[in-house]
Amino acid sequence: MLAVHFGAGNIGRGFIGSILSEAGYEVCFVDVNAEMVKLLNEKKEYKVVLAAESRQENIVTHVRAINSIEEPEKLVETISKADLVTTAVGPNILPHISKAIAEGLRKRAQSSEQVLNIIACENMIGGSAFLKEKVYEHLTQDEKSQFDELFAFPNAAVDRIVPIQTNEDKLMVMVEPFYEWVVDQSMMVGEVPAIEGVTFVDDLTPYIERKLFTVNTGHAVAAYVGYQAGLATIKDAMENEAVLEVVKGALHESGSVLMKKYSFNKEDHLKYVEKIISRFTNPYINDEIPRVARGPLRKLGANDRLISPAVQYYEYVEGQPENLAKGIAAALKYDVKQDEEAVALQEKINEKGAKETLKEVSGLPEEHPLLQLVLENL
Repeated sequence: MLAVHFGAGNIGRGFIGSILSEAGYEVCFVDVNAEMVKLLNEKKEYKVVLAAESRQENIVTHVRAINSIEEPEKLVETISKADLVTTAVGPNILPHISKAIAEGLRKRAQSSEQVLNIIACENMIGGSAFLKEKVYEHLTQDEKSQFDELFAFPNAAVDRIVPIQTNEDKLMVMVEPFYEWVVDQSMMVGEVPAIEGVTFVDDLTPYIERKLFTVNTGHAVAAYVGYQAGLATIKDAMENEAVLEVVKGALHESGSVLMKKYSFNKEDHLKYVEKIISRFTNPYINDEIPRVARGPLRKLGANDRLISPAVQYYEYVEGQPENLAKGIAAALKYDVKQDEEAVALQEKINEKGAKETLKEVSGLPEEHPLLQLVLENL
């Protein structure tokens, strides 16, 4: 079995490539990093180390690589013979790889009716659907109809922290022990593959929102409240009793929404929350607060990790999301000079005031109770 994976970075090697290799796939990485491609082709294996006390090591084998700039024809040929195509390149790069994928699928469709799934494993909602949209921009109308029968782009939700690292062995990658890879099997063509470590579900929405409202919400609250407390890292924030109390409170509030909305089992969800909190306190993954907090304008958006669970709290739960409001207020005060969005946010507040700025960036209407609650916490 052959898996073509776009992105030979730390997530690609340490997460997606590792799981696919364990499942019996030969993994062909596709990247523009000439040094990484050369090393993968020379060694045909690499080491994945868990960021934990055990420092457990796993050797990932049966790997090779293609330089998408230098070997475009080889890439097209390889895609035409693949059993699975995956990506972990970042949302902004998906449009740039879409043409090569389109050409590979075109060559495949000319000689075979074998179906294929293309899964974008990106930190975004609807990543595969977005990739399909970009791939289809390179097709004729007749090709689109043909491709709809042969190829599918099932959406996925992925979660694994890969700490910033510099290793002497450039192929080695350190990853946290926890990971989650969920794929919407209702969008797939052909037989669902047996891949240990991948959860196939009929509805991805609950899992996407569970991750957004737990991992992303908790991380953001820890970063923004921690920054206001004068702390430098997420580990520092989680070791601060006052910050930890707000983070736990925010995850209790977002969890109440999730359990009501999707009927998640209470005991199972509380265990999930505890697991997420333990990830934030992992001493082997010590993220700096500015990295986690970057982009406050985006993170204060209507459908993102802070505003969305707080708004839905009013819909599904009685009372007020006090701790989520504290996280939102802290985000409004985030003013790191090296962060373009933080600078733009503070300029908006200086010009329009906190209330009008929050309404603008979050989409909250004048009469929404969350607006006043946040302002009371500034």
